[in-house]
Amino acid sequence: MILKTGDNTEEEWISKSQRKRDCDSLQHISDQLLKLKPEDLALIDLPDELKDALHEAHRIHSNSALKRQRQYLGKLMRTFDSDSIESQLNSIIHRNDTNTAQFKKIERWRDRLIENDREVLGEIIREHPALDRQHVHNLVRQAAKEASADKPPTASRKLFKYLREISVVSGE
Repeated sequence: MILKTGDNTEEEWISKSQRKRDCDSLQHISDQLLKLKPEDLALIDLPDELKDALHEAHRIHSNSALKRQRQYLGKLMRTFDSDSIESQLNSIIHRNDTNTAQFKKIERWRDRLIENDREVLGEIIREHPALDRQHVHNLVRQAAKEASADKPPTASRKLFKYLREISVVSGE
């Protein structure tokens, strides 16, 4: 529904429920900003007033005071470019998801190598041709010996570290 005002400009009518949903969405964004580590928060281009309010919220320990500060953060979010802030926030959140997925992939490779899966070495070599096969074979053999003797998994950790390093070098 469009309302006409006296000076011939058109304004779109927004229901009270929609305004509340928008405010809740902005409140959610500010809550996510509060959960970020300081080094991740520094990566987001935030207005100084919002940075100060976030810093103040981190210092508050009282639940009722923190609730008021969170509401204030939501109010501040309405005055700034929340879409830009939200896109920067999402990129930081998803960056961590990508790192976790890469970590789990390398763990699966290591476990399959130790279990003597013949296909996994071919997969790794296709993705990382610079792989030192002899070094990997030695680490796998040592890791299998350690596992059978119930020793600490030193070689397994070294294998994981080597696979992670080779993945970083090749640009994954």
